[in-house]
Amino acid sequence: MTQIIALVVAALFFFVGLAGTLLPLLPGAPLIWFGMLVYGLIAGFGNLGFSFFLIQALLVLAIMGVDYLFTAMGSRYFGGSKAAPWGAAGGLLIGLFFFPIGLLIGPFLGAALADLIFGRSTDQAIKAGIGASLGFWSALPIKLVLEAAMITWFVVRVF
Repeated sequence: MTQIIALVVAALFFFVGLAGTLLPLLPGAPLIWFGMLVYGLIAGFGNLGFSFFLIQALLVLAIMGVDYLFTAMGSRYFGGSKAAPWGAAGGLLIGLFFFPIGLLIGPFLGAALADLIFGRSTDQAIKAGIGASLGFWSALPIKLVLEAAMITWFVVRVF
């Protein structure tokens, strides 16, 4: 019975973590990792040793790195400033309040506004917004694949 409860709790963390991949208010990959840790604390760690959690933590860092790197690269490739990726993240957060359209235009508007604030021309700001948006959305499939790999590895180890 304890293992079933632990699996349900872990599955809830996994679900919320996957949702967090789309909704930046939730730290997606860290929540998935935390769900595994909570499972271990409730049901026992069994096959989930130190190396398992260490590699999973490295995957979490890789996912976070992919997210930032793709957004920054997209913005920079299109000529954005260093502020554009941060603006894109802020735009995505604000865009959540205007779901679902805010998720589509939030990164664009945030990056463009950040570049405008830092003295870039309107054309440069628009290009930065396009690049940041393309980078952010291009990272999404990679993040989801890595998160699915994390969860799959957990399931294989538990069962």
